[in-house]
Amino acid sequence: MLSSMDEALKPDIWIAACAHRLQQQWRTVDPLQLEEVAAELWRDERLRSLSPDAAAVVWLGPVRPLPF
Repeated sequence: MLSSMDEALKPDIWIAACAHRLQQQWRTVDPLQLEEVAAELWRDERLRSLSPDAAAVVWLGPVRPLPF
């Protein structure tokens, strides 16, 4: 039995949710490009083990501005 709802997400749903989170950061980037990025993130086992939102935040870490 699966231990969390995120593990139960099918790849296309995980990718769509991750792309949506990426779009919140980059509103001017083509959504199809963001889906391609999200698909790349899904291929990373470490990121795939996270929720789509958490994976996007971790991946965005180096490019997000620091809060001052």
